[in-house]
Amino acid sequence: MQTLPTSSRWITGLNGTYVVRLLELVQDLIVISLCIGLFSFMVMQLREMFLSLLPPLNFPEVTADILFLLILVELFRLLIIYLQEHRVSIGVAVEVSIVSVLREIIVRGVLDTPWTQVLASCSFLVVLGGLLVVRAWIPPTFDGVDPEQEVSRRHRLRFAQDIAELGTVKPPLD
Repeated sequence: MQTLPTSSRWITGLNGTYVVRLLELVQDLIVISLCIGLFSFMVMQLREMFLSLLPPLNFPEVTADILFLLILVELFRLLIIYLQEHRVSIGVAVEVSIVSVLREIIVRGVLDTPWTQVLASCSFLVVLGGLLVVRAWIPPTFDGVDPEQEVSRRHRLRFAQDIAELGTVKPPLD
């Protein structure tokens, strides 16, 4: 049995699953720490919201707090989806953006906001709504065949064939 040259072994080790798994583990730990931090912040924000419900009641502040909590919940959901599927959900990200823009409009008040900002917000919301509609028409790639996985599988097969060919070709004798 012939051994592979040192450079081929190094490339095989670099393309191996060890480095990728290690990087995914580090990335998952970062996302888990973000989840814990976001959950802690949501608990603190919930406490503040309940304290703002005490008299005298400031309705705009309570509304802003509720909408902000909804944004935090959606961000938490986005992180959970990332941990489960290792992808960022476009639909959830667009929903967070829509709620964030609507929160700003509600908190400031439409009548107190300059017309240019209202126009920009409306056009931004139209674009985000269009993204949601387009996203609904696109078939889900994570239900069955993932195109990225298919391409990655083809590259791994091609790389394995190249390595196998290097192993069967005898190096020229000097």
